[in-house]
Amino acid sequence: MTEFPAHPFWDYSLDVYMSEGVGAACLQLQLAHELDVNILLFCSWVGAAGRGAMTGDDMAAATGAVAAWHDEVVRALRAVRTRMKGGMPPAPDDLAESLRQRIQKVEIDCEHAEQLILAGSIPRAAADLPGDAGLSAERRAADAAQNIALYFAALGRRATDADRASLGVILGAAFRDLPASAVADACRTIDG
Repeated sequence: MTEFPAHPFWDYSLDVYMSEGVGAACLQLQLAHELDVNILLFCSWVGAAGRGAMTGDDMAAATGAVAAWHDEVVRALRAVRTRMKGGMPPAPDDLAESLRQRIQKVEIDCEHAEQLILAGSIPRAAADLPGDAGLSAERRAADAAQNIALYFAALGRRATDADRASLGVILGAAFRDLPASAVADACRTIDG
């Protein structure tokens, strides 16, 4: 079993992703824009943790740091796992399903590794660097939304109303202490 170093970004990702509706929202955005959910969560975490708004250089460093890993490892494993869903003749169905589940566990470990790579890609994400605890939840949500907008721009994408609704689910889970109207206000700023 792989031992991963502790990092608050991974803890944040697990907490947010396991919240109701977030997995489906992330999948919708991934399918619509071929985006990397780990980068999306990273953008949200940087803001939510009080680490501020990312710059264009930050985004280039983060996306560049994980591009090959994500494409050649994470997406490749996901493609194999997805292909095996429902069986993979001539392998017996129970064997194929058992192997598919093992591949999914390896895929999650590789996503964890990707998150650690992301966290090491920009100085403001270092585990031992505290965020600004004095920032209001509204400011942190605005920074998270700005970071996500920067990611959409880096992808050359524009967020649709459906995307903003999905992002609202994600940011709503990240900012449970904010009223839904404040989360919606932050999401309206994401125009890609």
